[in-house]
Amino acid sequence: MVTLDGGEFLMGTDDAEGDPADGEGPVRQVRVAPFRLARRVVTNEQFARFAKGTGYRTEAERFGWSYVFAAFLPGALRRVSPRPESAPWWCGVEGACWAAPEGPGSSTRGREDHPVVHVSWNDAAAYCDWTGLRLPTEVEWEYAARGGLVQRRYAWGDELTPGGEHRCNIWQGHFPTRNTAEDGFRGTAPADAYRPNGFGLYNMAGNVWEWCADWWTVERSDAAPQGNRTGPDTMVGKVLRGGSYLCHESYCNRYRVAARTHNTPESTSGNTGFRCARDA
Repeated sequence: MVTLDGGEFLMGTDDAEGDPADGEGPVRQVRVAPFRLARRVVTNEQFARFAKGTGYRTEAERFGWSYVFAAFLPGALRRVSPRPESAPWWCGVEGACWAAPEGPGSSTRGREDHPVVHVSWNDAAAYCDWTGLRLPTEVEWEYAARGGLVQRRYAWGDELTPGGEHRCNIWQGHFPTRNTAEDGFRGTAPADAYRPNGFGLYNMAGNVWEWCADWWTVERSDAAPQGNRTGPDTMVGKVLRGGSYLCHESYCNRYRVAARTHNTPESTSGNTGFRCARDA
């Protein structure tokens, strides 16, 4: 883990690329107490040790299904798997879970160092409890993702591909029908792929969405926000940060460092994972 000194920083953005409904702005000064954050997201190998050592069954395993990106599935399975009308590129696949990311017959073999996926917020919290750690707050996450940079668009600066170099695992091409995979990956990448940011943290943009401790809100308090609290209990959903390998500028450019979204604590998908934090 990396020890981060904390202090005050400018959180959020007034960038026109952001969706006003996401509550990215306005830019405000936030204070964060010192904390520690994992350099990488939790991997399949790490989660396998947890599952084996505790007998824990994830919510996807208990529910019997999870969402898988349609293009990853064989035709026969794709045809029988239901799709949500609002996001038809997802298929609800019976048997999909962290150990079988594309459903029956798939495994994490060869992807032991990739992020664990198909884990809910509740699953992530259970893992953290087992390790004696916790999920980062949203403010901690953004402070860490910025890597010491002030109000830059991405975790490494303002250019998406400086000098033509890919710095994160996102979608290239035309979403959702054609992924050229110019960054080297169609799905998840190893948890330490690409250059780390200024704090030595890997994949703070793209690869997989990362659960945070906070309940979702777009309300801003007049009081100076503190970065080690988890926000109001709104019961709308839990915060997700960082974007994923499915993000593309045409519909979801949330690989920007200030971007945010949310989902219900029991939700799972093939592009959502987490990393751990602890008090310093």
